[in-house]
Amino acid sequence: MPNLLLSLLLILLPAAPGSCQDRASWMKDAKFGVMTHYLSDWMAREHKLTMSVEKWNSMVDGFDVEKLAEQLKSAGAAYYVITLGQNSGYYLAPNATYDRYTGITPSKCSRRDLVEALSGALSKRGIKLVAYLPAGAPAGDRAAREALQWQNGPFRNAEFQMKWEAVIREWAERWKDRIAGWWFDGCYWPNAMYRGDAPNYSTFALAARAGNPMAAVTFNPGVVPRLISVSPYEDYTAGEIDDLTKLTIRRVTDGKVDGRQVHVLSYMGRTWGVGEPRMSGAEAAKWTQMVVSQQGAMTWDVPVGLDGAIGEPYLERLREAARAAGRLKP
Repeated sequence: MPNLLLSLLLILLPAAPGSCQDRASWMKDAKFGVMTHYLSDWMAREHKLTMSVEKWNSMVDGFDVEKLAEQLKSAGAAYYVITLGQNSGYYLAPNATYDRYTGITPSKCSRRDLVEALSGALSKRGIKLVAYLPAGAPAGDRAAREALQWQNGPFRNAEFQMKWEAVIREWAERWKDRIAGWWFDGCYWPNAMYRGDAPNYSTFALAARAGNPMAAVTFNPGVVPRLISVSPYEDYTAGEIDDLTKLTIRRVTDGKVDGRQVHVLSYMGRTWGVGEPRMSGAEAAKWTQMVVSQQGAMTWDVPVGLDGAIGEPYLERLREAARAAGRLKP
């Protein structure tokens, strides 16, 4: 009987982080993906709009998922990363938990679930979808910050984190395996927030995997020129880098740094999500090849229009990057 009980416990207990399933192994074969920042405040500045709940819903309703999915396919992208929201407090999918906690009416979460719509268009073309979300409350929405009990800085933020994990869990349980992973931004104070008792990195990751135990998760500590993994509970390196000439990828074994899949994220525009291209296609190809040579995945951020479409100058550069990654024929 003791042996039977032990066997049952081994089956039911979650695996230790060091022995977790290789959730990000698909990135090694994917090699190349695209990210876009579809954020209400960014789009309002770029297109000189006055943002409101109705305007935001109109924009999300007008996002052409089929057009973008076809563009991504033509550019050789294996996966696509979309921002759910950031500092404005506007999000591109409904979330009743967020609305209940914040009490904001009318809701700044869109009526249309853009992630649901995107997943359908992308899956038809064999492209995976990854969700981007900050690890903190929206900095530009005071009502949301206060309701969520967020303090910006090296604070424990336990009350906030429990609420934020509940918000994430609602999305994760709804989308299930229609999203392949999460990229969590702004995990700037890991010792203060995530390495102690629960809530911590473990509960954070469990919330993100609530609907899909194979969802690949990463926690971004900010711009770090050397690829590192910040937690055994993540599956791939966040890899945010602005100046690619400073990028260092060391101690890689089978496409992994410290046991986590190699992944790099940078931008092709003037900065994140805006501007004219800052590099040629040949340069984009060079950096992509550098990452792929380490059995890693390279994600390029590019701007999009109000309808979610990518401009041709960026598509040309993305195709060159895809050819360098072996995703398109020369």
